Amino acid sequence: MSTATQHGSGLAPQRAPSAHPPRAASLVVRRDRVPVPRNAGPQAEAPRTVPHDAPWVALPPGLARLLRGENPRLVSEIVEQICRQIPEFAQLFEQDESGAVLHRATGRALTHFADLIAGDRSSSAASATVHRALGRSECRAGRSLDLLQSAYRLGARLVWRRYAMVARHTGVSLGTLALLAEVIFAYADQIVVAAAAGYTQARTDEAGTQRFLRQKLLRSLLAGEPAYLVAEAARAARWKLPPALSAVVLLRPGDCDTPADRNPLGPGGADRLRRRPDVLAQLDGPDAFLILPEPHAPGAREQLARLLGDQPAVVGPAVPWVNAAESLRWARTVAERLPGTVLANAPGPTYCDENLSAVLLLGDQALVGLVSERCLAPLGGLTPNRRRHLEATLLAWLGASSGSAPEVAVTLGLHPQTVRQRMRRLEKLFGGALTNPQSRFEIDLALRGRLLKEGEAARTAGLPVDPS
Repeated sequence: MSTATQHGSGLAPQRAPSAHPPRAASLVVRRDRVPVPRNAGPQAEAPRTVPHDAPWVALPPGLARLLRGENPRLVSEIVEQICRQIPEFAQLFEQDESGAVLHRATGRALTHFADLIAGDRSSSAASATVHRALGRSECRAGRSLDLLQSAYRLGARLVWRRYAMVARHTGVSLGTLALLAEVIFAYADQIVVAAAAGYTQARTDEAGTQRFLRQKLLRSLLAGEPAYLVAEAARAARWKLPPALSAVVLLRPGDCDTPADRNPLGPGGADRLRRRPDVLAQLDGPDAFLILPEPHAPGAREQLARLLGDQPAVVGPAVPWVNAAESLRWARTVAERLPGTVLANAPGPTYCDENLSAVLLLGDQALVGLVSERCLAPLGGLTPNRRRHLEATLLAWLGASSGSAPEVAVTLGLHPQTVRQRMRRLEKLFGGALTNPQSRFEIDLALRGRLLKEGEAARTAGLPVDPS
């Protein structure tokens, strides 16, 4: 063994060959430890045990001083090779702040590695903290974990190459050299695991934070808070306030009577919703709904149909975002009070913008009932069947552009003479009210409100509805 090995390197001296014949190689075996041969040849070292979870404790502590001397040049070499072989990191090292962070992380990793060999067990925890933080910063910057792991693998190869060269030049034994390789890659595995844990935690934290901020924005929108507070909540949630939006009330599939009491979109719908960050959602509890921006933009209806799938829904009127609560209120009104008439057989979501008269009439059913009772009082003495026929004829006449019997007859599928007879009867019952614009409007309102109410009652009971 050379003098440099015994003195220059600061390592423990090796034992001189024995004058006695060598005994058969024995093994030192302990649980969870790697056996090392004793008296294995001219370069055999003192018996050592190598823990699987911390193999660096088996390296001579004096080796740490030798490695520390190489670290400044090694940091520069690692940074240079990472920039050359991983272009994404090359751009980062050119930035003052990001480049400095990665340069310091590389230097600290090598320093912690030497500290472990020197016997400083606290370095393991410190190293894990540094690399968890690095993993978190990479996630927040939007870069792939694969890039960071590639950089670690490249760094480990470069570290092994330089440390092995220095160790060979100073006469380190082959056993120590092999153990050094194991230690380098075990340490690399540890810091890769730490970085991956930090990356995953950051992704989880960010998702949770975004969910919280989006729910806060929903509450702000629907509570009618001042515009500057809503705008601040939207910026925090990374959601652009649209010029117009609609609330979308989700209903239970196969049961359009009440709003959903579970997540109505299901697993497939939840995945589709994640691909629509522009849509705010409240899916918990009995009143599930969405906030849909720009509901009348080109392709918006098709996109909503794909998002909902088979899920029945009511889309509230398009309103400025400051009126989001009103769109939700009107959509819920239609969902709760007009289920069978509008929703039962709808091929897709029902749009309140196409049923504004129904929204208006259903908004205050008690008031509409009062108007109906007063305005339609002249029909009160008729039989139910006769009353329905005259009401249908009167409603068609009020909606006709010319008010002529032939036009009304086409609408109702009747003979013009039948319409004339009914109109003469109506003129006798209502008198001058049919020529007064205000009275005509109130009668029209009353007829439509009664038609909605009675038509729904008939459908609920399973009875046929007389279209005339």
